[in-house]
Amino acid sequence: MSETNKLTVSASPHIKGFSTVTGIMLDVIIALIPAAFAGVAVFGVKAALVIAVCIISCVAFEALSRKIMKRHSTVGDLSAVVTGLLLAFNLPVDIPLWMCVAGSAVAIVVVKQFFGGIGQNFANPALTARIVLLVSFAGAMTSFSQPSSAAVDAVAGATPLAHLSALDLDGNITLQLKQLIADGELPSLLHMFFGVRQGCIGEVCSVALILGAVYLVARGVIKLSIPVFYIGSVAVFMLIVSGFNIYYTAYEILGGGLLLGAFFMATDYTTSPINKKGKIVFGIGCGLLTCIIRLYCSVPEGVSYSILLMNIACPLIEKITAPGYFGFTKEKKVKKEKAV
Repeated sequence: MSETNKLTVSASPHIKGFSTVTGIMLDVIIALIPAAFAGVAVFGVKAALVIAVCIISCVAFEALSRKIMKRHSTVGDLSAVVTGLLLAFNLPVDIPLWMCVAGSAVAIVVVKQFFGGIGQNFANPALTARIVLLVSFAGAMTSFSQPSSAAVDAVAGATPLAHLSALDLDGNITLQLKQLIADGELPSLLHMFFGVRQGCIGEVCSVALILGAVYLVARGVIKLSIPVFYIGSVAVFMLIVSGFNIYYTAYEILGGGLLLGAFFMATDYTTSPINKKGKIVFGIGCGLLTCIIRLYCSVPEGVSYSILLMNIACPLIEKITAPGYFGFTKEKKVKKEKAV
């Protein structure tokens, strides 16, 4: 029998595609570029330095750890670059650079390589590193600078979410918001949308994050299931607790890292469910946990914690929501007749 007529037998699935890890990571990097430029435009050269240090240290730790563990190099797949970008996006601009390096070590070595490398980590590396830094260095991680375009270029601790968490939800919410805006303590929704506000480097400019998300969806890198149900559940929850105040709900959606988390971290292939039902459950779970943490816990932001908790619950979600095998039917329970 000639080579051309041989029957090739392989395990399912038999669907082939042209996507590669490097190609997907390159698309994510391209999608994050608008937010990176926006962060530099809002906070100045310091933001570019934090981004550069995070990327370089993540790539260095990737190469070094793979060599020490005697594994083939995976620097070329660009996943370490993506981790570095996302880590930098979750940091304040004035954080000491050595903390950026420490966060990179946690993300790459502890969360990623100790568990086998890309595709085997149990949680999002950048988010886990952010939480470790937040717990270890709370002061540095919660000191946010004013945008460089603002009248005062000084460090202040109150972000928009901090002001929102102090509102009296039983009172006139709209009046309270307008008073905060008039006093210069809360940016307008327009400034929230374009990033003229305090916060982490990559989370402030909503329009840049949305542009990046549109690119990822158009390229087929992510599906909208998780982001839509994540952001949607936050919107519904906040509408209910605020007496259907759209003004307040808009601030909750644009404030903090909700858009960054929903589009770029909750959709991570390794740490989110594969099937559609699982994605919906995952998105709703992230949304509800984010709202509960923001409203009823001692921290104003809950995106990082909620995604990490749902990452841990991902295997259970997939087990519960997994579709049945082809041709498989559940056996009907037969009621046993009671003996007379």
